[in-house]
Order: sequence, then structure tokens, then C-alpha cells
Amino acid sequence: MAALPEPFSALYRVKRISDPDYPLSRDDVIWTLEFVKKKMADEAPDLHGLPQPLLLKKFQCFAEASLLLLKQRSGCGPEADRLRQCLLEVIAGLTIESS
Repeated sequence: MAALPEPFSALYRVKRISDPDYPLSRDDVIWTLEFVKKKMADEAPDLHGLPQPLLLKKFQCFAEASLLLLKQRSGCGPEADRLRQCLLEVIAGLTIESS
């Protein structure tokens, strides 16, 4: 039987963000943006060798998620769905540690 992830591990948070039935919180969005920012600052190997169009797409989604965070009033509706899509696009392909 597989061990359950720690409540606030990166793996747990990504699974929670990926769940369409889970209502995104402001903390989830901020955590994801900080996670990606740290990956960029650390020059993560996951990001090396990505083609420029994909990097630009990730940047676009990062910027859009940031703006949606600023103007979002509730955790539901089309903006919340778009925000979740942006977050998933930004973290796609990044190594997620279980701890």
C-alpha cells in the first residue's frame, strides 16, 4: 500500500490543484507561482532545453495566473477554470518531489 503524501508536500499540492472538484484557494495559486519562480531561480534542469515557444507559453500562463489572482473574487466560474488551466500549464513537466 502506497504511503499518503504529507498534507502540504509539493506532490500533495499539485494533486489537489489538478483535481477539478477541488476549489482553488488563493494559497494554492500563490504556492504554485512561488514554486515555479523558485524552479526558474534555481535554473531547474526541467527547464533547460525546453523550446522557446514552450517557455513563452509557460511565461504567458504564469502572467495570466498572476493577473487572475489579482482580480479574482470567488473560487468558481470560468475565471477559476482558466486559472486552474494556467497553473497546470505552468507546472507541467516540472519535477515534483514527494516531500
